[in-house]
Amino acid sequence: MKDAKVEVLMYGPKLTLDEKYIQKDSQEEIQSKLSEYYSKGYQLAHTNTTEYSGNLYIYLYFEKIV
Repeated sequence: MKDAKVEVLMYGPKLTLDEKYIQKDSQEEIQSKLSEYYSKGYQLAHTNTTEYSGNLYIYLYFEKIV
């Protein structure tokens, strides 16, 4: 049997001249979530992104066999 978890991270627009600010802002948070779930025995099974109203939503799907 598998135990599954979903984490949703949201990033919104901000005034900046750096066109890669979402990459820079999200990298640390995504790495933190990966480390957190890996330490609990989960593995990253799938990812997905959507954009709605100018916000970027990143979905991280984790699972582990129990």
